[in-house]
Amino acid sequence: MNLLYLPILFPLISFVLLSFSCGRLPQNISTVIGVGSLALSAIITAVIGFIFFHNNQIVLSETLWNWIYIGNFNITINLILDGLSLTMLSVVVGVGLLIQIFSSWYMNYEEGYSRFLAYTNLFIASMIILILADNLMVMYFGWECVGICSYLLIGFYYKHPKNGKAAIKAFITTRVGDVFLIIAMFIIYYQFKTLTFLKIKEIINFHLDSNHSIYYLANVMLLIGTLGKSAQLPLQTWLADAMVGPTPVSALIHSATMVTAGVYLIARNNSLFLINPEILFFISLIGAVTIILASCSALVQNNIKRILAYSTMSQIGYMFLALGVKAWSVAIFHLMIHSFFKALLFLSAGAVIMYCNNEQNIFKMGGLRKKIPFLYFCFLIGGSALSSLPLITAGFYSKEEILYSVFTNGNAILICIGLFGTLLTAIYTFRMIFIVFHGKETNFIDQINTKGIRYYMPLISLIVLSSVIGSFIIPPLSNIFPDYHIVNNNKFIFTCISSFISILGILISVVLYLNRPQLIINITNNILGRFLYNFWSMAWGFDWLYNQLFVKPYIFIASLLHRDPINYLIKLPILFLNIINKQLLLTESGYLRWYIISIALGSLIILTCILCV
Repeated sequence: MNLLYLPILFPLISFVLLSFSCGRLPQNISTVIGVGSLALSAIITAVIGFIFFHNNQIVLSETLWNWIYIGNFNITINLILDGLSLTMLSVVVGVGLLIQIFSSWYMNYEEGYSRFLAYTNLFIASMIILILADNLMVMYFGWECVGICSYLLIGFYYKHPKNGKAAIKAFITTRVGDVFLIIAMFIIYYQFKTLTFLKIKEIINFHLDSNHSIYYLANVMLLIGTLGKSAQLPLQTWLADAMVGPTPVSALIHSATMVTAGVYLIARNNSLFLINPEILFFISLIGAVTIILASCSALVQNNIKRILAYSTMSQIGYMFLALGVKAWSVAIFHLMIHSFFKALLFLSAGAVIMYCNNEQNIFKMGGLRKKIPFLYFCFLIGGSALSSLPLITAGFYSKEEILYSVFTNGNAILICIGLFGTLLTAIYTFRMIFIVFHGKETNFIDQINTKGIRYYMPLISLIVLSSVIGSFIIPPLSNIFPDYHIVNNNKFIFTCISSFISILGILISVVLYLNRPQLIINITNNILGRFLYNFWSMAWGFDWLYNQLFVKPYIFIASLLHRDPINYLIKLPILFLNIINKQLLLTESGYLRWYIISIALGSLIILTCILCV
């Protein structure tokens, strides 16, 4: 039964219909097309999952057509379904559907509503292509489509110049990583004569030669390729600025699509990375450093969406941490749980922003727990899951597995960074919650006039999935990754320690932002406090550094090339034609006698030329 292409086809059809309608369709019809297509994809995904488990998790493959066929180079559009791709497909379609339902309420009165639905459906279809592809070439096609869609959605409010700049920044920064991914594909094909994941894995397992240098280079290129999409050091600067897009877009980028692509790419190519353990350590190191950078930046942000953006950076860092210690299944498990609570937080933040007249500064909010108690509860559940509050949240179980995997790996520095990141996460998450919902009351007019199933259903579903119930969803990854056995010695003691650190972070936030707010003012008013506040709020100066190293030299070189003498040579024919055009225009006087004389003179010249010849 060929069904794998249908979850891609339905969103693509809706994209075409909504795009060609040019916004002329009634909003109800646009909603039915946009949301209904994803609902059909979700139904097909459920059927595919049932067939997969009914067939004892046998890998399903479906060939659509030959894409490239040149000599021995043959690339087919082939889709594959195993435990990993089914997990990712379920997350993308399921969470994407909930976000799209919420978007139909949130964006209903926005200009360009059908355009928004078209872009998001194309975004989700591109992500599905990425995760179902059985070879690097097809996956790269989906990879690039995801990048284009992110550009369109981040710059959705195109009338504001800063939004366009943020979209361009995201597009260019992720393109840097994409160039290295292309290089990795060239190297892999040169070495293996194939780009198919299963064939590469088979060659590595049974026919691996001793040429480790070429594998090392391929792995380095693959790793750099993932850093852009997943917003990890040093290509992390675009993610916070991407918050200028609509809030449902932020939820989609940070939960089900875009930033998870890099984690999936590393997990899918785990057999390649196992050849070079030092690259795996480097993956963990990048994740650990990103955790600290993002967490410190989140501590000083005033914008509610930027706080959540930096939290995404740090959580992806935890996934990289798990990948680096070969805890592949744990990384994907946290990816799934993170998609639940991050979608909940972003959608709830969007509703709060709408309630507060589009205000995003947390210090201009306050006392909202009594006015919007349901959103307060959403933030408590989502924030607790982000902070890995013990026992009652799904985030505790996924992050706990990551930290314990790092602990059993034996690297003391990495585990200390992981635990310290847990402390910072709890502090900045509940800092945001306490300021927004427990701060000084502000008078806002309730802009949420109509609430219905499109508002409550996605949020309630995500609340359930972010709670302990979500931790019972175990991805079918046992046959995908190499066996990674974790010895359970001292696990209970370690769990108690990490749980205590999470609770300690919440208590510190209570002291600083509820009981003694003057204390945090005193801390930030000294020289060191002001320096760290400004340094972290500027994202550790990476934007300034890149501006000095890359942007300004590029603009300088472009200005030199603009005055290139060759340009003037190229413009000479254009100048010559312009002069002739002006002279010919003089002959169009509008006088009949002038035209008669011109015809006579022309005839005389032609006759003279004929006689001379």
